[in-house]
Amino acid sequence: MSLPISCHNAQFGTLGQIDPSHLAEIAKQGYKSVINNRPDGEGGPSQPLNAAIQAEAEKLGLNYVYLPVVPGAFTQAQVQEMARLLKTLPGPVLAFCRSGARSTNLYQLALQLG
Repeated sequence: MSLPISCHNAQFGTLGQIDPSHLAEIAKQGYKSVINNRPDGEGGPSQPLNAAIQAEAEKLGLNYVYLPVVPGAFTQAQVQEMARLLKTLPGPVLAFCRSGARSTNLYQLALQLG
């Protein structure tokens, strides 16, 4: 299985919605931390719940953070938290949302904070 991860650089990548079974491949590819930017329930009942993804991530030894954001409605606090996470989480870091676009946009905004 090859996940369509967009590698922005050696320390950060983004991906669309994952389910717990994808985490073994994510870890195998060398990622040390995962950030979930998708609110629970956004995709309806078929969307895997944050708690299930977090449990599997932790079982595999991955660092995991839930930072849900609404597309196009990022708050300054969310951008600041993303910037803090990028500086403090062990890398490389993988962030995901529905398509990967929201995580990419949040990443770009966080970079602007320096």
